[in-house]
Amino acid sequence: MKKITAILMTICMSAFVFGCSAETSETSAAAAGNKTINILAAASLTDVMHELELDYEADHPGIDLVFSFASSGALQTQIEEGAPADVFISAASKQMDALNEEGLMDSASIRDLLLNRVVLIVPNGSELGLTSFGDVINEGVNIIALGDVESVPAGKYAQQVFESLGIWDEVEAGANFGTDVRTVLTWVEMGEADCGVVYATDAYTSDQVTIVAEAPEGSCDRVVYPAGIVAGSAVSAEAEEFLQYLESADAAAVFESYGFTMAG
Repeated sequence: MKKITAILMTICMSAFVFGCSAETSETSAAAAGNKTINILAAASLTDVMHELELDYEADHPGIDLVFSFASSGALQTQIEEGAPADVFISAASKQMDALNEEGLMDSASIRDLLLNRVVLIVPNGSELGLTSFGDVINEGVNIIALGDVESVPAGKYAQQVFESLGIWDEVEAGANFGTDVRTVLTWVEMGEADCGVVYATDAYTSDQVTIVAEAPEGSCDRVVYPAGIVAGSAVSAEAEEFLQYLESADAAAVFESYGFTMAG
C-alpha cells in the first residue's frame, strides 16, 4: 500500500513539475516578446542576407528575420496580393516605384541601398571563346540564359545591353528565360546554357562559372537596389532599425565582400 502511495505521489509530483515547466516555458516565450520582420528581397541577395541575418539576430535577440527571395517582379506581385511583408528590397527601381505609386510603400522610408554590375558568364572550361556581350550571337552559341525581361531586373538590364548593341532580336531567338537570376546562374553552372547574363555578385558565389565580360558602360540602366518599408507594417519601427543596420559600416563590409557597392 505504501509502495502504491509513493508511486502515486511520484506521478503527481512529476505532473506538477511538468506543468510548472510548461507554464514557465510559455511565460518565458511570452516575456521574450519576439517580433518578426518579414523581408521580401531580390534573389541575388540570398547569400549575403543569410549572413547578415545571423549577425543581426545575434545582436537583436528579440527580433526574428524571415526572408522570402524571388525575382523583384514576383515579390512586387506578392505585396500587391497582400502577402505578409514589412520590408521590400528590389533589384531595380521599377518594382519599388510601382508599389510606391500604388500606395503600398512608406514613401519616406525608401532609399537606394546597393549597386551591382551586369556580367556575361560561361561555364568553366567553355571553349566558345566568348569575350564580349556581342559574342553571344557567334556560331556555336545555341542557348543564352537570361532572366525574364518583364519580371526579373537582370533580364531587363540584359535586354538593354543587347539592344544597345543592335542584336536583341537575334539574342531573344536563342534565349531561355528564367524566373529569377539564380535560375540563370544554375543553368550556366550545369552547362544547360552556353552563356548567361547575371549580376557580378551572383557570379562571385559560384566556382563553376567564369565572368568573360562586363556590360559596356552606358549600355543599361544603373543597377540600383532600393529598399523600403511596406505601408501598414505592424513593426515599422523595428523594420526601420533593420534598414539602418543595412546602411551601417558593419553591414557594408559584408555587402562588399559579396561584390556589392553601397549606394550611399
